[in-house]
This record gives sequence, C-alpha cells and structure tokens, in this order.
Amino acid sequence: MGAVTSTMAAKFAFFPPSPPSYALEEVAKEKLGMTGVVMRENVDILKLDTKRGNQVVALYINNPAAKLTLLYSHGNAADLGQMYELFYELSVHLRVNLMGYDYSGYGQSTGKPSEQNTYYDIEAVYRCLGEKYGVKEEDVILYGQSVGSGPTLDLATRLPRLRAVILHSPIMSGLRVMYPVKRTYWFDIYKNIDKIPFVNCPVLVIHGTADDVVDWSHGKQLWELCKEKYEPLWIKGGNHCDLELYPQYIKHLKKFISVIEKYHLRNGTVPVMDQSGIPRKSTDFRDMSMLSATLTIEKYRLSTDQGEKPRQSTDRREKSRTSTDRREKPRKSLDRPDKTINVTDPPEKARNSIDRLGGMMRSVRLCNIDCFKPTATSV
Repeated sequence: MGAVTSTMAAKFAFFPPSPPSYALEEVAKEKLGMTGVVMRENVDILKLDTKRGNQVVALYINNPAAKLTLLYSHGNAADLGQMYELFYELSVHLRVNLMGYDYSGYGQSTGKPSEQNTYYDIEAVYRCLGEKYGVKEEDVILYGQSVGSGPTLDLATRLPRLRAVILHSPIMSGLRVMYPVKRTYWFDIYKNIDKIPFVNCPVLVIHGTADDVVDWSHGKQLWELCKEKYEPLWIKGGNHCDLELYPQYIKHLKKFISVIEKYHLRNGTVPVMDQSGIPRKSTDFRDMSMLSATLTIEKYRLSTDQGEKPRQSTDRREKSRTSTDRREKPRKSLDRPDKTINVTDPPEKARNSIDRLGGMMRSVRLCNIDCFKPTATSV
C-alpha cells in the first residue's frame, strides 16, 4: 500500500526543474554560494541533513529589522534558484527573516521527491532555525505555496506555539485536486483538509478566484476549517501562478505581518516535535495538548469557532486521525469569507510562473477538479 501511495504522490506532485536552475559553489572557507543569482552578504546557503539520510539545500536571508521569521515551502515545479529573487523581495518588503529550502530531489538536494520526504525536509529546516539562528517557535510563520501547503500544515500541527501560517493557493488534498471526492481515502496524499483543524495559530489563506489548477474551493474550505481565522485574500481573476503580480498580494501580506507582530500566545509548554530517531509517518496522530488562543487584533475579529467534532476517517491504518469531510454547517464567520477582495488592474506583463503545476499537470493529462476530462490538451 505504501508503495502505491508513494507512486501516486510522485506522479501527481513532483516536477523538479531539470536541469536545476543553480549549482553550489564554495565562495569562501566553509561558505557556500549559488550560481546564477546575485549573492548578498546577508544570505546564507546551507546543506542540512534530514532524519531520512537526505541532504537538503536551504537559504537563509537575514533582515536586521525583522522580528519574525518566514519559513517558505515553495511550489512543486520550482527550485531555490528560481525563487531566490522573490524570497529576497519578500524579506525586504515584509521586514522578516526568510528561510527557503529545496525538497529532496529538487535543485541540489539529494534523495528523491516524496510526500514523506517533504515532511522530514521541513522538519530539518525548522530545526536549523532554532539551533543555528536561535529562532523561537513563537517567532516563526510557516508559508506554504500550492503543494508546499502539505509540509507546511503537517509541521504546523506539531507546533502549538507557532506564530502564524500562510497558505498560498493551497490544496485540500492531492486526490481532491483531480476528483471531486467528499471523503479521505488511505491512498490520498497531503491530507490538509484533515490536518488544518489541529492548527492552533492564526491562518491567512490566499487564493485566486480564477485558479484553473487548484480550484478556489480548496482555499475557501480550508479557511472555513481554521480555528483561528484571519481575513482571507480572494484575488478576483487571479490564477494559480500569478498572485504575486497583484498589488493586493503584498499589501495584504504586509498588513498580516504587522498584525501578527502584535500577537502574543498564552504561556504554555507543549512538546514541539518528535526528536526521536524513529522514522514517523505523517502526523495524523495527535498526542499533544490542544492549546486554544483567542486573537482580537485591531479591526479584525477572528472567528474562534471550534466546529463540531469531526467524524472518524475511513482510513483504517490511521484510526486516531479524524476527518472533517462531514461536519455540521459552520456558523458564518465575522470575517465575511464570501466577500471577494476586489483587484485593481493587473500588471501589463506577467513574469514567468514560479510554480508550473498547471502546465506540468496538463502534460501528464491531469486537470483541476472542475475541468477533469479523460483527455486534455498538452501545453
């Protein structure tokens, strides 16, 4: 069964750029650099060992004015060389430190891409933030784009003092991107819909209303299941790979960071993550205390709706996990989720996509949930 799941994950989710957009070089004693990009003094290039024996490449951008650190999990068809300039711009404009990384099998990271490997990859990167840079859990914001929402939410469920989560064009699960299924199957991948109710920090969801790869309904339903809702950003006319081009994108992120900087969690001590050397499966088991927090900030009143108790999943191998597919209709949030945030005129010329999930999926004859057909035109 595990082999089937792994095979499905690889076919659906992972398209590392080939060849990689960058190479590593030694620019000084024990200091790495990247080819093809303009290196800055405040950027560190790292090689990090995962508990699965892979070595992932990460970059850390230091911003002296930062109070918070963004840990960014990119989309499925990009690597650090392609993300470098965006990462640097986000660090500057949001006034945050930023850590980005390549999944196993991406860029110059070793190993092969797989769902389980991405969980170990992000865990190694998060551990580095604390051990090398002294970043505290409560000062970390996890950012997951598209497929990157998978490792982001998996880690977020294990960090009860996490400051916040940002989901950019997220998926409810891998299977739900391709088929309009209403339940969670054992062979599905990145079961975000079942994990997000266990995230105990404010969550911002960003999604385009015209996304033809991961339907807007994915972002909306994930937002509805959040415990700590922040005003979402529904970009009218935005597609899967162009949301950064809209002025609302950076404006809303700035506002969110500003609000989150003033947000303080209650005191409490809960284990951060599994430090044992025993390989673990995806965190569908919840043996940690649930830390509730009430967020009342400036003009936004965030919903504290805890929802009805979710039904048990049909996945018999993961009995302790619960599914939220069949739940009572949630009350209407004070954040007015149905209200679309309008967009001004988009830029005249869009840059090349940094997440080519749409084109790649079409190349293997996959389409999004609303336009699935037996065949699809290749791009």
